[in-house]
Amino acid sequence: MKRARTTRAAAILLGPFFVLFTVVMVLPIGYAVWLSLFTEKQSGLGFGGTETVFSGLDNYTAALGDRAFREGFGVLLGYCLFYIPLLLIGALALALLLDSALARARRFFQLALFLPHAVPGIIAALIWVYLYTPQLSPVVSAMESGGIGFDFFSPEGALPSIVNIALWEWLGYNMVIFYAALQAIDRSVLEAATVDGAGAWRVALSIKVPLIRASVVMVALFTVIGSLQLFTEPLILNKGTGSAVSSTWTPNMYAYTAAFERNDYGLAAAASILLALTAALLSFVVTRFTGRKGKKA
Repeated sequence: MKRARTTRAAAILLGPFFVLFTVVMVLPIGYAVWLSLFTEKQSGLGFGGTETVFSGLDNYTAALGDRAFREGFGVLLGYCLFYIPLLLIGALALALLLDSALARARRFFQLALFLPHAVPGIIAALIWVYLYTPQLSPVVSAMESGGIGFDFFSPEGALPSIVNIALWEWLGYNMVIFYAALQAIDRSVLEAATVDGAGAWRVALSIKVPLIRASVVMVALFTVIGSLQLFTEPLILNKGTGSAVSSTWTPNMYAYTAAFERNDYGLAAAASILLALTAALLSFVVTRFTGRKGKKA
């Protein structure tokens, strides 16, 4: 009887979550999979209407066979190799600095570093486009007056420009996560290490960082997933700036272009499913790798 009441209470409490999860997650994914299996074709010589026909895996082979789609994954690879280490190391370094005994005005710097994250991504991208644009940006003018010439919209400068925008948005947010984890560490452990003669660097790298390993793994996992969804920043740089960022620069932009510029919803759905499978695979690899490393430690 007691077990039945517990089961009923759990079902009542969890029911709204599963309903919402089904409506906003399961059904859209199922619809995208269904949509990816069909394509629209014009009848006759193009004078008739369009009809939706079953195409099987043709949309998937078309996406994988498109050089622009494959190159988008190459861009994501470069972005991840450049952005993720900078974000993790930078956020962890800032958190350790705020957690150290030398830090002053911690509340102020927490707020100051977190504030950029409160700015919506599209607004942040617009701000940085202004700061990247020659004849408008005081930053570019200062660089040119110092003899430093750098085109933020060039093929060589586009990726660093977008990485810089993403770091500005997310560095403070992840710093707060690391700082909260550091604050949860038992201070007696740190005091014991100090009494044993460990210096500040040894305490930080050999005690604090291993103790917040779970938070580092979580941030790394979410950052990998978020990096694969790169869309807003390159889309803004693509619009009217003369940038080297094309309309298919990332897989997300490729799907967006296929759906809303070419009206090929089947191809867009297939590209989205392939991107989702890539994110799931990388998430599995990250969790498996970090799990094995944690067992060895």
